[in-house]
Amino acid sequence: MSRELDVVVLGEALIDIVITSAGAAERPGGSPANVTVALGRLGRDAALVARVADDDRGGVLRAWLSASGVDLHTAGDPERTATARAMIDERGNATYDFDIDWTLPSPVEIPAARIFHTGSVAATLAPGADEVRAAVERARATALISYDPNIRPALTGGVADARVRVEAIVALSDVVKASAEDAAWLYPGVAPVEVAREWVALGAGLVVITDGDAGSLGVTAHATVEIPAVPTLVVDTVGAGDTFMGTLLDGILNISGDTAELREAVRALDDATLPPLLHRAAAAAAITVGREGMDPPTREDLQRSAASKESA
Repeated sequence: MSRELDVVVLGEALIDIVITSAGAAERPGGSPANVTVALGRLGRDAALVARVADDDRGGVLRAWLSASGVDLHTAGDPERTATARAMIDERGNATYDFDIDWTLPSPVEIPAARIFHTGSVAATLAPGADEVRAAVERARATALISYDPNIRPALTGGVADARVRVEAIVALSDVVKASAEDAAWLYPGVAPVEVAREWVALGAGLVVITDGDAGSLGVTAHATVEIPAVPTLVVDTVGAGDTFMGTLLDGILNISGDTAELREAVRALDDATLPPLLHRAAAAAAITVGREGMDPPTREDLQRSAASKESA
């Protein structure tokens, strides 16, 4: 019998072609892949189901995932590994242009895990997005469902179509994390806290909205919690939200019990139990933005960071 993983992630792995004023460089990435790397760095047993070709860029991705202890399960046989041109501005923020084929086998095989995570391009780009939703529906019986919309406007069918796809998976999810930018794009003029409350009303147990140096907020049926960002010198923001997501899931995995008990515990998070999860995730994201590229902290890095703040 195969082992049950801590987390399985379904979504894109790709090569970021990072362009700055200093020139261009290629780095492994993709939001779902980043989440698995963040989890692997924290010592979690994580696997990624993605489309990765047998080419040079695919080899870079495999080595990068393996170095953080992440198992890669290839879905289908793509001709080439996907790429995303990431243009980094003077503030360290990234905008993207993608070259990706997201065609999945039906049904796509997903290893057993306590948490099933998906999002980003994988959950909105046809034709694979429909299979992602079907995989979420199948996984829900045995796993906690985690979702990060991580909207890429260039790859959606417009706001209305994206909103339908996002809300369908939100309704199936236990944990949802989105950026304030995503919330504003999906719901212009609506405050992030109201978006979070609407998603909880749709069925999500915990919704977290992150807003860079403005901090983040978490909403459940029992609490609305706001926390500040951790002050840090920003090198670039690539992978910050994915590090937050992975660290949040790592904290949730510390809750014992079967799927039903874990789901109930997440939905019962309140003003006392939710802030520590958010503070720790914010601390991990702060470490990542202080480094070049997607370089999330290990568990030891987080412990050292917490100890240094306590002694300061």
